[in-house]
Amino acid sequence: MVDDVYSNNPSCNSTSSTNPKKGKDKKKKKTKKRGGSKKKMTVEQFMAFKAVTDWVYLDQPSPLASSAAAAACIIDDFGVQKGLGRSGQKIIFELHSHSKCSDGFLSPSKLVERAHGNGVKVLALTDHDTMDGIPEAIEAARKFGMKIIPGVEISTIFSTRNGEADEPVHILAYYSGCGPSRFEKLESFLANIRDGRFLRAKDMVLKLNKLKLPLKWEQVARIAGKGVAPGRLHVARAMVEAGYVENLKQAFSKYLYDGGPAYSTGKEPDAEEAIQLICETGGLAVVAHPWALKNPVAVVSRLKNAGLHGMEVYRSDGKLTVYDDLADAYGLLKLGGSDYHGRGGNSESELGSVNLPVLVIHEFLKVARPIWCGAIKDILQNFAEEPSDSNLVRITRFGRTRILKGNSPTFCGKDLIDHCLSLWLTNEECQNTEFEAIRIKLSHVSINQCGIQFPIGSK
Repeated sequence: MVDDVYSNNPSCNSTSSTNPKKGKDKKKKKTKKRGGSKKKMTVEQFMAFKAVTDWVYLDQPSPLASSAAAAACIIDDFGVQKGLGRSGQKIIFELHSHSKCSDGFLSPSKLVERAHGNGVKVLALTDHDTMDGIPEAIEAARKFGMKIIPGVEISTIFSTRNGEADEPVHILAYYSGCGPSRFEKLESFLANIRDGRFLRAKDMVLKLNKLKLPLKWEQVARIAGKGVAPGRLHVARAMVEAGYVENLKQAFSKYLYDGGPAYSTGKEPDAEEAIQLICETGGLAVVAHPWALKNPVAVVSRLKNAGLHGMEVYRSDGKLTVYDDLADAYGLLKLGGSDYHGRGGNSESELGSVNLPVLVIHEFLKVARPIWCGAIKDILQNFAEEPSDSNLVRITRFGRTRILKGNSPTFCGKDLIDHCLSLWLTNEECQNTEFEAIRIKLSHVSINQCGIQFPIGSK
């Protein structure tokens, strides 16, 4: 009321008319405040950004070649880079996404296309309990100059030791461009979980039937798609389609939530076992959405001892302080991603919507790259010792087309190694005596377009 009288008072309005400059200055100040303060990068942030950029553009000229470009670096109040990618592009990392290969709505190629449209430069495809979508994602990413981090979100169970009920924990695993160093062992582990997902989904349908909701298994299987292990989201979609609930949110809140009337567990492995296997196969292990855990402190403290590297702390609505503090307490990396599924609606975060500070990304790569380098060395070493078709597949599994396409139908094994290393490692990482020994071993091996190896000059 006082404000209304004040604003209608002619003597008040006269201030802006007699002092127009002063009124404009106030308006400018308000606009500046609303937009947030901008400042140049600190030396630490700039060096971190340069290291991240060099990794992103491994097989391309660095966009940080000129000091003029360096001067253009700015960050916002949260330390997120706003300029400086190639030709002024942002460098956005999306570290948590799903495709139709698990419970997402988009194919891997469509997911990559959407991420590109949102400005994402580095995308981790982290489908539930499968890496089947990685080759398609990598091939699609080539068209957009994007980088794919092969990943997977593993369904596990955390077994308590104090009599409380066990709880589900999802572990994100991030691998190098070469993939897991012992892929067959990891795939066998994941296949067992996927088998359990089929049994779990069927049990959910059975429980819904007992609740007088005659959902049919065929509906769930059709929605999941051929060869895809169904999850709760597929059951929820079938419920919406059948008209038993209004939307996905209602399906979960009434029936499918953890411990809900239609909830069921599968054949999930122990969380500590999963983390140990991730470490053993050359990956980084990160707890996904810890805010969904009933006792995150107990989970994180035990999993840290098993080899856990990090936990999600950032979401599209910002950094969650309580989990930021928990990560600090246990010396863990702080990461985050949108967890995009493509279901639509205002409740879902978009690809690339999580702002990860440049120092966070730098720390992630500082921890990841030595681990990935070791995994790549193990895979290449196995091929050098036994240059067989099966060992070649381990190298080219996630990039066969890119590696084997070329002008020459036959090329030297050493050239293959050099090409792979240029895609996956920096020059400094490649200058390693073990990699040089691998090159020498493969200098007498040739590979044709079919992937068959034979000693040069033996025919």
